[in-house]
Amino acid sequence: MTGRHRDGQPYSLVYRRLWDGPARAEAERLNQVWANWAVLYSLSKRSFYAMATWDSPQPVIVEDATSEGLEERMQEAEILRFVAPSPVRRGRRGRSFPKGPRERDGRAA
Repeated sequence: MTGRHRDGQPYSLVYRRLWDGPARAEAERLNQVWANWAVLYSLSKRSFYAMATWDSPQPVIVEDATSEGLEERMQEAEILRFVAPSPVRRGRRGRSFPKGPRERDGRAA
């Protein structure tokens, strides 16, 4: 048996290859700039991912191949976070319309 891990062999330095160094550095930069997000770069998929750190009923995760695209998706997700869809009620014949501001006894005022 031979090799650098064999008993009795001296310690030797191994070249550590940094895969996709610029992309990983960009992910780290985005992680520092966007406080409400955890940003990472996937080496296997060659893609950027961001996970929202705010409280949400479901996880908010966005993905894009570029850092610019990821930032756009993060902005969209933050906008959607504050613009909640209004509750919808069904009228007669199954038509739907948004709830009005004043409702009494289940009927529009």
